[in-house]
Amino acid sequence: MASPDSKTASPQPKTIIVASQNPVKIGATLQGFSDMFPGAVFTARGVSVPSGVPEQPVGDAETLQGALNRAQRARELEPDADFWIGLEGGVLYEEGGQGGPALVQSFAWIAVIGSGRTGKARTAAYYLPEETAKLVRGGVELGPAEDIVWGQSNTKQKGGSVGLLTENVIDRKGYYVQAVVLALIPFKNPGLTFF
Repeated sequence: MASPDSKTASPQPKTIIVASQNPVKIGATLQGFSDMFPGAVFTARGVSVPSGVPEQPVGDAETLQGALNRAQRARELEPDADFWIGLEGGVLYEEGGQGGPALVQSFAWIAVIGSGRTGKARTAAYYLPEETAKLVRGGVELGPAEDIVWGQSNTKQKGGSVGLLTENVIDRKGYYVQAVVLALIPFKNPGLTFF
C-alpha cells in the first residue's frame, strides 16, 4: 500500500469571479478556462456589478470599457480570487444602403484580469434582422428586443440572439467560449508581452 505522501496531490482549484450572475456567462467562462488549461481545476461564481456604460453599449470602445469595468469591479468586490472576468455584449451601427435604416451588428467583448495581466478578446459579429434592429435603434436592449420579436422570455439566459438566429447551431454559451479562450492568450503565454 502506498503511503499518503506518495500520492499525487490534486491541483488546488483556482477561483474565477464572473462579473455576471447569468448562468450562460458563468458556464462559458468555466468551459473557456478548462479548454485553455486542461490540467487545472477551476471554480466560478457570479457577482452583480455595474458596467459603467449604458445598458446597451454601442461600438467597440464602449463595449470593451464595459467588460473591463465589470472585471475590475468584480476584483474590487472579491479581491481574494485568482481571476476576474467581464463579458459585455454590444451593438454597432452601420450606415444602411440607399438611405435605409442603420444596420445593426451584435458582438461582445471579454476582459480577464489575473496574475498581473489583462487579456481581452472580441467575439465574431453578426447582423441582426431588421425586426430586432428597429427595436435596438429605438433604445431597447438586445435581450428584451429578441424576447419581443421571438415571443419568448429571458432569451439572454438561454441561447441568446445568436442561438435564436442559428437555431442553436451556435448558442450564446458557445459563442462566448471561443472569445474567453482568446482572452486567455496572455495567461497561456506568460513569457510574451501583451498590452
